[in-house]
Amino acid sequence: MSLYLVLCVLVMAVFTYLPRMLPLTFFRKEIHSPLIRSLLYYVPYAVLAALTFPAILETGGQLLSALAGMLTGIYFAYKEKGLVFVAAAAMAVYYIVSLLLY
Repeated sequence: MSLYLVLCVLVMAVFTYLPRMLPLTFFRKEIHSPLIRSLLYYVPYAVLAALTFPAILETGGQLLSALAGMLTGIYFAYKEKGLVFVAAAAMAVYYIVSLLLY
C-alpha cells in the first residue's frame, strides 16, 4: 500500500471525524434544527466522495476496480451504513477486484 493512499485515508478520517465531534464540544443541548442535523449527517459522506472521486478518475488503468469500489461505497452509503464501514468495504472491493483482474 502506498504512502499516498495511507495519507489520503488518514486525512479523510480526520476531516470526517471533526465535523461530527466539534458540534459535541460546542453545543451541549440537543440540536433541533433539521437543516443543521442533516448537514452534520451528510458532511462526512460528502467529504469522502470529494476525496475519493478524483482518485477514481485517475486510476492508472484500473478503472474497473475503481468503479467496483465506488459502486460498493455508494451502495453501503445508501443503506446508511457507518462511514468507516463504507470506506473499508469500498477499499476491500477495489483491492479484491484489482487482484482478480490485473
